[in-house]
Amino acid sequence: MPQSKTPDIQFHMATLSADMAGGQVHPFPGFTMSVCQLRPESRGYVRIASPDPLVPPKMMANYLSTQHDRDTSVAAVKFARKLAQTGPLKGLIERELKPDNPQSDEDLLQFCRNNGATIFHPTGTCQMGPDHQANAVLDSKLRVRGVSGLRVVDCSAMPTVPSGNTNWPAVMLGEKASDLILSEQN
Repeated sequence: MPQSKTPDIQFHMATLSADMAGGQVHPFPGFTMSVCQLRPESRGYVRIASPDPLVPPKMMANYLSTQHDRDTSVAAVKFARKLAQTGPLKGLIERELKPDNPQSDEDLLQFCRNNGATIFHPTGTCQMGPDHQANAVLDSKLRVRGVSGLRVVDCSAMPTVPSGNTNWPAVMLGEKASDLILSEQN
């Protein structure tokens, strides 16, 4: 977005053509451009559906539920298209497969709704936070509130999605947890 002070999308370019990351590769030459919103505001949930542990939980991703996220997603697709029209790429592209030429913001938003995915970075389902925060499952030392001897040390503890890949923040969280555990042993 033009008003952003820091990058608000991460741009990916794959040297193959597929409908989505990890999907079946198309039987023709091509490449895939995709964008990932770095700081989405939309929030979903995971809830226990039954006392039976074999019953899957209820999950609602709630993607694109804020105007900011919708605007950013549409702007990101427009950016990818603009990049595809630059000199180095334009002559190599025979046609756009997806979103297959929708022009209006509404059409681009519908494309985002129909084709968007997590890109493997869900976070915050067990977030840490202060005692007064209603959704904070964990305290500031990653301990599960109300359960003795249990901590959560993965991306679910993060209150928001980091603006980038989750690997290094997860490693950092593990290092911090080991420091916290060791300090309690002394």
